Amino acid sequence: MSHVVPGGVGELKARFDAARAGVELYETVRELYPFCRSLTGPGNRATLAALRRIVDLTIEEVPSGTPAFDWVVPPEWNIRDAWIKDPAGRKIVDFGASNLHVVGYSAPVRGVMPLDELRERLFSLPEHPDWIPYRTSYYRETWGFCVTHRLLESLRPGRYEVCIDSSLAPGSLSYGECVLPGESDDEVLISCHICHPSLCNDNLSGVAVASHLARLLAGVSRRHTFRFLFIPGTIGSIVWLARNAGGAARRIRHGLVLSCLGDDGAPTYKKSRRGDAPIDRAVRLALRDGAPRHAVTEFSPYGYDERQYCSPGFNLPVGLLTRSPHGTFAAYHTSADDLDFVKPAALADSLRLLLDVMEIVEGDGTYVNLNPLCEPQLGRRGLYDELGGANERQARQLALLWVLNQSDGGHSLLDIAEKSGMEFGTIHRAAARLAACGLLEPARAEMRMEQSDEAI
Repeated sequence: MSHVVPGGVGELKARFDAARAGVELYETVRELYPFCRSLTGPGNRATLAALRRIVDLTIEEVPSGTPAFDWVVPPEWNIRDAWIKDPAGRKIVDFGASNLHVVGYSAPVRGVMPLDELRERLFSLPEHPDWIPYRTSYYRETWGFCVTHRLLESLRPGRYEVCIDSSLAPGSLSYGECVLPGESDDEVLISCHICHPSLCNDNLSGVAVASHLARLLAGVSRRHTFRFLFIPGTIGSIVWLARNAGGAARRIRHGLVLSCLGDDGAPTYKKSRRGDAPIDRAVRLALRDGAPRHAVTEFSPYGYDERQYCSPGFNLPVGLLTRSPHGTFAAYHTSADDLDFVKPAALADSLRLLLDVMEIVEGDGTYVNLNPLCEPQLGRRGLYDELGGANERQARQLALLWVLNQSDGGHSLLDIAEKSGMEFGTIHRAAARLAACGLLEPARAEMRMEQSDEAI
């Protein structure tokens, strides 16, 4: 571990322009919104190709039929068109108008059938009669349409013509990976899913925030290696883990799954399976200092890809960061999760919060006070500032004292920030100043000691 130095993520935070970030993030969501994404297929490839203009992605193609633990990569789904025509020949459902109209992974069909038979293949939301639901059938071959309940209720008996021009055939599963090397091989994993079609909060918000976070981090020095994954949900993380079980997965020290980051809800963090991993503490601290309204929930084996990363055979320190959690907002998995539902300000605030978390992850370390016999004279070392308001000076001076007092080789900067109630950035800057004056040095592994009440 090197001496604490300012820069890196701290530089990003100092020049972060929330208004500009919100516009850029929203534009990414808007650009990706029309693509028909699924577990596989051209919509995913188009999404990854668009993201390449933001971040340097390596795109992997994993052939259908490839085993991944207890799973197998499914056939590739391609859909070209789909519609329903009423007895008068009028097109009343059109895939071209909304890609949510077709149940994901629907098998091809072409035929004419009575309304009673067709109704068994139609899905709607009675409680929201003007919304289209999002439904999938990934691992059971079938077909269906999703429609507004208002349309469903308006249908009259007769024979309806249906067409789903799709195919299920050998192909591949596509995912994108961006690795930003750092001083250390220890990795920070950021993962998001790309398998949802035209749904903005779940999960184009996560895709946009992850890609822009990668772009920002690519431009500064990094202590950790950062790995960004843009994968189809569940099967994507399982495939990645199967391919990297003996390599990159073993190097993950901190991880976050990102989803639902664009709505007006308060930030919510779901802990990793471990519950008290450094990433869990880092996010809690960032929320404490940067999000007056927030929630922290315990781990559960239901949700997004954190449940794969946290499966007992891996037990990786990976949590889930959202705003409103999945299933808690009415627009979830419906056509109402559109470009009006996500907000530029919320997207920017999510990115800002992630920068806060990354500052803690990157800046944390354990140090030793080289002058532990009473307080060193800070004034003659230029550590007592004359500039700034009284409160600001007092906070900087108090941070110096906290770092000196707790830097015994057994307390990290994260520990000190938690204990002092001060922001991590303030503690980190204090440590940098003390190290520059020769009062602090990194603790070596053999120097780390347990707390002792023994007097000197």
